[in-house]
Amino acid sequence: MLRRTLLKALLVCCLTLLTAFTVTPNALALGGKLPLVDIPAPEFVLPTNTGDGNVSLADYRGKWLVVYFYPKDFTSGCTIEARKFQQDMPQYLDRNTQIAGISADDVESHAEFCDSEGLKFPLLADTTGAISKAYGSWMGIVSSRHTFIIDPQGILKATFTGVNPIVHSREVLAKLDELQKQG
Repeated sequence: MLRRTLLKALLVCCLTLLTAFTVTPNALALGGKLPLVDIPAPEFVLPTNTGDGNVSLADYRGKWLVVYFYPKDFTSGCTIEARKFQQDMPQYLDRNTQIAGISADDVESHAEFCDSEGLKFPLLADTTGAISKAYGSWMGIVSSRHTFIIDPQGILKATFTGVNPIVHSREVLAKLDELQKQG
């Protein structure tokens, strides 16, 4: 049992490193087939650490939404990425944009992570990986580091793979500006 756990952890580390240093085409990423741009984003309803206990894609109609998938609460890359999104939150709000993070961690882990990092956006618990799979972001036991921008009508407008957590929020803001100027 310990051997299997260690092998899974090693595999996750290797795949995470591989995604960090690999540029993948838009149609396919390590997590599987990515949803197509300019069609409705895959629907979701997931438990969260905030609000009424569940968050759905429909809750964000009328606003832009940044959905980011990440491997694990309390890990270095995931912490940096979450902190950067939180730091830039006023700029997202100025763009009528909300943020939601998704990982396989449970609601309790998300609550502790939000408390420790001062995160004011919801983290959603995809413990079965079903939503991560729908977004092409599932690596068997954790989510890949992918981000999606969804417009106010629920249409997927942009996909990010090969995410660098240090600069990613700035990249997302730049893409939002570009998309919002297009109309």
